[in-house]
Amino acid sequence: MSTTTRSASPSTQAGATLPANLGMGAVRLRVHDAARAAAFYTGTVGLSLLGENADGSLRLGAGGQPLVELVGAPAAGPRPHGSTGLFHLALLVPDRAALAVVLRRLVAKGVRLGASDHLVSEALYLDDPDGNGIEIYRDRPAADWRWDGATVAMATQPLDLRNLLQESPEAVPLDAPMPEGTRMGHVHLQVGDLAAARRFYVDDFGFDVTTDRYPGALFVSAGGYHHHLGLNIWQSRGGRPAAADSVGLIAFEVLLPDAASVEAVRGRLAAAGHVLTPHAHGFTVADPWGNRLHLRARD
Repeated sequence: MSTTTRSASPSTQAGATLPANLGMGAVRLRVHDAARAAAFYTGTVGLSLLGENADGSLRLGAGGQPLVELVGAPAAGPRPHGSTGLFHLALLVPDRAALAVVLRRLVAKGVRLGASDHLVSEALYLDDPDGNGIEIYRDRPAADWRWDGATVAMATQPLDLRNLLQESPEAVPLDAPMPEGTRMGHVHLQVGDLAAARRFYVDDFGFDVTTDRYPGALFVSAGGYHHHLGLNIWQSRGGRPAAADSVGLIAFEVLLPDAASVEAVRGRLAAAGHVLTPHAHGFTVADPWGNRLHLRARD
C-alpha cells in the first residue's frame, strides 16, 4: 500500500462519526497545593491565571481560554504506580517560535525535560510539582503529515533542541505568557486494556483510529487530526483507577460544535449502556477506568 501526504485521512473525507471541528477543552487536576501548582503553571509553563471558580479551584489558560483547572487537596495521596489516569495533558502552541520561547524559559529555569520529534509535531515534556505529565508542542503543517490509508505516520525521534532555540525571538521576554491561540491539543491517558479502550472510544464514542502501530498504544481523533486522545498501557496494563483522593486527573472536556452534536454522542453512549450524568450544556461519562469526560457544546 502506498504512503501519501495529505491533510486529512480518508475516513474523515468519507465523513467521520464525530464532527470534524471537535476540540479538547480544559483539563481538571487534583493537586496538593493549588497555589504552588498555579505558580508552576504560570511561571514555568507560561499559562495565565484567569480566576477562581465558585468551588475555589483555580482556572488557568492562554488568550482568555481556560486550559487547566487546579483543585487543591492538601490531604491527597500520591497516585499509585501502575494505576490508570493521566499520562499527560498536551498544550498546543500556534507556531515553532512560540515553542522555542517555552524551551528557552525551561532551560533558564533548569527544568528537567524530554523532547521528541513525532513527524507530525515537535514536543517538549515535563512534569508539574505533583507528577502530572505535561506536553507542550507545535504541529507541523497538516499538508506535510503522511497518511497510509487511514493511518498517520508518527514516530518518536530525537528533537534538535539547539535548532529549536534558534527560532526564539529575542524580543520576547522569558516571562511572556503563552500566546493567544494556544489550546489543549490532546489528552493522553493510561488505561488498563487497549481492546476495551477501543470499544469505548472508537466503537461507542465515535473517534477514528489514526494509528495503532505503536506497541502498547492507540491514538484516536476526529476530523483527520493526528490525535485528540492517546491511550496506552505502557505502565498500566491491567491497572485499576487510583483512589479518588489521589493527586491527578479529575476530568477533561471534549468540545463539540453545537447542542445537536452533543445529543448525537449522548444517544450513542446511552444506547451502549453507559451511565451519563447531565450538566450545563452537556453531560459527563466515564471510561472503563473511571477517567471522566465532560462533553459540552462550545461556548
